Amino acid sequence: SRQACTTSSLMTSKPLAYIAGPLFDEGERWWVERVCGVVAEGGFNTFLPHRDNVPKTEHNALEIFTNNRDAIDRCDLVIANLNGVTTDDGTAWEVGYAHARGKDIIGLHTDWRARFPAPGEIVNLMIQCSLNHLARSLSDLRAVLAERLRHLELADASKNTAEKTLSAGA
Repeated sequence: SRQACTTSSLMTSKPLAYIAGPLFDEGERWWVERVCGVVAEGGFNTFLPHRDNVPKTEHNALEIFTNNRDAIDRCDLVIANLNGVTTDDGTAWEVGYAHARGKDIIGLHTDWRARFPAPGEIVNLMIQCSLNHLARSLSDLRAVLAERLRHLELADASKNTAEKTLSAGA
């Protein structure tokens, strides 16, 4: 799974998925790399911030920010790790920015702890209402990714047909 995750995000015409989530300790990086492997196995190229950026120093925060923001702009969908007692603030920003850009966003929340008393409110309502899908396990994520890949392939086929029709009529 890790090997599948290390595929360069620019090598093929597969759709691009931006993987958002906290990356501050070995456990967080292990989990997001596991998620990345599932996404890659599902037919997507991946952008993983800690893998696809230069190492952070005191002088390159803007470069990393710009690279991450531009990757969200290029991506076809965002997968956001929302586990924990609260959602990581950087992940919350990535979800909000992706939502503002009209991106398809899949939240992943496998944490069984209840954050809110309302039964349907799994994560903060501002985040949850920004999501197109909320997966509760890696199996759920696989199913949502398969559906999203079919949708993207159909949209691409439809676009290609429309372009051929336009060029044939010209």
